[in-house]
Amino acid sequence: MISKEQIATDYQQIQDEICAALELTDGKARFEEEVWERDGGGGGRTRIIQNGNIFEKGGVNFSAVHGQLPENMKKALQVESDDFFATGVSIVIHPNHPLVPIIHMNIRYFEMPSPEGSDQQPKRWFGGGIDLTPHYIIDADAQYFHSHIKAVCDAYYHDFYHRFKLWADDYFYIKHRNETRGIGGIFYDRLTANEELSWDSIFEFSKALGRSFIPIYTELVERNRHNAFTEEQQLWQYQRRSRYTEFNLVYDAGTKFGLETNGRIESILMSLPPTAKWLYNYQPVAGSEEERTLSLLKKGINWA
Repeated sequence: MISKEQIATDYQQIQDEICAALELTDGKARFEEEVWERDGGGGGRTRIIQNGNIFEKGGVNFSAVHGQLPENMKKALQVESDDFFATGVSIVIHPNHPLVPIIHMNIRYFEMPSPEGSDQQPKRWFGGGIDLTPHYIIDADAQYFHSHIKAVCDAYYHDFYHRFKLWADDYFYIKHRNETRGIGGIFYDRLTANEELSWDSIFEFSKALGRSFIPIYTELVERNRHNAFTEEQQLWQYQRRSRYTEFNLVYDAGTKFGLETNGRIESILMSLPPTAKWLYNYQPVAGSEEERTLSLLKKGINWA
């Protein structure tokens, strides 16, 4: 099993690669970095990009934290040990263009040593995922996105895409709105080694997923960034951002984990959009692209 230090180092490199590529894609904005330390152990690098040619707000964050889990988190994770180590890269990008989608990606590793004097094995697992939240669902873009991540999954295990897509459909679901956050993607948690998968192969899959972010997102940005849009389309973008905000504040496990483990608030809430609108009882015009998008925010669509 590769060490937690090596995992953290490789994740930092992926953060560097993604930030450099996003700056090149935007052509104007540059990331601001804040290096921080966590009370209780560890820290991270928060990198924020704002007010660019195409990226209105985005974050590419790395963290490697350790310490003791609060009792409520021990119960939530169903573990008995106190000490933990967690590292990962988390990304959310909010473009300023309603035809360019919001994207989120996360790769992470979690480890808890065996209790002192115990013969139990240490607990460790990988998690992560990538999902797309278009303001307007464009079929060709949705098919491209899902086909790309399916190819990444298929390179490591035949069942990854099918299993993790179903997981994403269920996870990125806004129950109180009866709609999915976007067109899904993949999501997985507590992925461990077994007879068919080694720890090294799971780690390589995690890194491959991380490195899929740039080719996927730069392609989607370039397809749509130069298309004209109307004031009404931007208003719809702000309306869709409100749903994204609701999911992250009500359901997102990463947000809950960060808040419950005394994480850095600015880093945890960097996923929220800079501007969002909650229009009372908004109803799209019959036959409009807005209505069509709402009709496709549901589980089980086979985009790939």
